[in-house]
Amino acid sequence: MTATLLPPPGAERGPRRWPLLGNLPAFARDPLSFFESLRDDYGDWVPWSLGPHRNVLVSRPEHAGELLGAVESTFRPAELGWAFRQLLGNGVVVATGDDWRRKRALVQPAVRPRQVRSYATAMVECADALAGGWREGDRIDVHREMAGLTQRIAVRTLFGSDAAGREAPISAAMATAQRELGTEFRGITLFLPPWVRTPGRRRMRAAVSVLDREIEHVIREHESASASGAERDDLLSRLLAARDERGGPLSRKELRDESITLYIGGHETTSTTLTWAWQLLSGAPAARARLTDEWDRVLGGRLPTYEDYPRLTWTRQVVKEALRIYPPIWLISAVAAEGASIGGRAVPVGTSVWTSPWSVHRDERWFPQPEAFRPERWDADAPDPVPEHAWFPFGGGPRACLGARFALVEAALVLAVLGQRFHLDTGVRRTGVFPGLTLQPAGPVPAVLRTARP
Repeated sequence: MTATLLPPPGAERGPRRWPLLGNLPAFARDPLSFFESLRDDYGDWVPWSLGPHRNVLVSRPEHAGELLGAVESTFRPAELGWAFRQLLGNGVVVATGDDWRRKRALVQPAVRPRQVRSYATAMVECADALAGGWREGDRIDVHREMAGLTQRIAVRTLFGSDAAGREAPISAAMATAQRELGTEFRGITLFLPPWVRTPGRRRMRAAVSVLDREIEHVIREHESASASGAERDDLLSRLLAARDERGGPLSRKELRDESITLYIGGHETTSTTLTWAWQLLSGAPAARARLTDEWDRVLGGRLPTYEDYPRLTWTRQVVKEALRIYPPIWLISAVAAEGASIGGRAVPVGTSVWTSPWSVHRDERWFPQPEAFRPERWDADAPDPVPEHAWFPFGGGPRACLGARFALVEAALVLAVLGQRFHLDTGVRRTGVFPGLTLQPAGPVPAVLRTARP
């Protein structure tokens, strides 16, 4: 796009800022509404600030695409605080430059489509086991059930079946880390130096210690199995076997960091996507009926396989629409380096440029009736084609989420397994959201189980 889409330098308007704090109070109170209000009240290029730091929010899809594509060239990933670094270490999500390129080359082969195919059996078997324990009329918390399910899948595909039984401490620690990370990112703690120990930071450190201990235990088990000649087909085994162009393996710390990153991508992202999908379907009987028709036609009552995934067109559209309304990655930011520009306009060095999938996905210019759950938006012959880069729940560009394919396949197969047997009746009221590391339900999502075929 040309620079005429953006206001000339000095002409842009933004929200009023508090001394020292900038726009932190409004951002901390409700960051999702804050981003939407910036877009609605001030346009597609809005200056704002977190404390003393100058930021710009861009809201046009083509500008989001430019930003995503320029990270590692004229932009660099933003520092997102002490808690973020504690949890993810220097994994592929955080690393930059040559270090990032090396790690991405080592991790990417483990999550290519051919490898995801080998994990599909575990996805289906775990979902089938969950459905086997459900009964008509049971009352459940959908988010808890989906989190438990995707955690079992993540532990099995990432660490192997012998890690079963370690889910509870990992889950509890990850929940604490999620909560504390979200709290720090939205508060004044974000600007405190690393040596300041707040109660929240102490809880975060304790949670990370549990994760480190559990992952170290599993790594040692894998090393022992490898030494005995046992062959394994899980993600961690692939990471242990990976070698860079010089023949070097991932270090112990790198194994830990990439394990955490893949766990979050395979568990946190999919559990929330499934939770939102069930809730949205509960208020959309026509969309739910179309799912049943597709499963009858494609599956005929049997369990799905990886080979069925391309044929489950409407199922994939339901997942895609759930990700539009509730994108797990709700914000993306990068810091301008020398030569940075967006829409033909130069961005001063050191400026943080932000874009929000939450805000762009809910813009009526790109998605008419943006709050409505309409999987038909994604029909091949839809009358209102979606602009490129208007949908980016996994980021994009060279730093797009490596686990996106895993998450999409998992969500579709789990929906097909559970949905053929049960309808999760949550009612029509939608649960609120909590923006942590990923977008989470703000509380329980109660539902009554109904058999899919009364």
